[in-house]
Amino acid sequence: MNQQRLSVRLERVAAHVPAGARLADIGSDHGYLLVALLTRGVIAAAVAGEVALTPFHAAQRSVRENGLSQRISVRLADGLAAIESADGITAISFCGMGGETIRDILDRDKAHLSGGERLILQPNGGEQPLRQWLMENGYRILDEEVLRENRFDYEIIVAERSGPVSYSAEQLYFGPLQLQERSAAFIAKWQRLLRLKRQTLSNFTRARQAVPEEKLQALTQQVRWISELLAAEGERR
Repeated sequence: MNQQRLSVRLERVAAHVPAGARLADIGSDHGYLLVALLTRGVIAAAVAGEVALTPFHAAQRSVRENGLSQRISVRLADGLAAIESADGITAISFCGMGGETIRDILDRDKAHLSGGERLILQPNGGEQPLRQWLMENGYRILDEEVLRENRFDYEIIVAERSGPVSYSAEQLYFGPLQLQERSAAFIAKWQRLLRLKRQTLSNFTRARQAVPEEKLQALTQQVRWISELLAAEGERR
């Protein structure tokens, strides 16, 4: 593989990394993102953090084969424990983990955050609880996007600590900037999800005794929100 060429998803993550950043990529897998960014001259230095041995060795191999061992530190570590104060990290990326997993790592490893880093987050689902954590910890969402690759919808959330910030329940669910911009990819994602959620709600209603009322109410709320969003978009167009 030409490691300067990334998947569509990783290219979009790369686009949110500031020029000259010192980037820590947590759950770096093969380290392709860091290798590409350093080879292109976008970032100054990097840390690849990996908790599992197989991807850790894969990242080491990618870095070594591209002659970047002096500029990318590959570390076997859990979460933000891969970051050392001497690294001077200015941006942190998480790609391909569930949103709840990213949230839990950020919350558990707060001591490793200086508060000045840009967070570039690409969760596989669980965006709402991740946005909730960002809000509760004073991180403002600076950019968001939805993209589709290989029949999957992905979201990217970019945030920096700014002090107190407040988002409504709907903004946390859809993304505050997504709600404003309403890109074609965003609308298409929610059209697909509405069909799935309506079917799930129908199944839940038939098996009402087996489904906690709280779960049923949450799903009903989501279906209403999505329906209203798409109806408003239909009127706007």
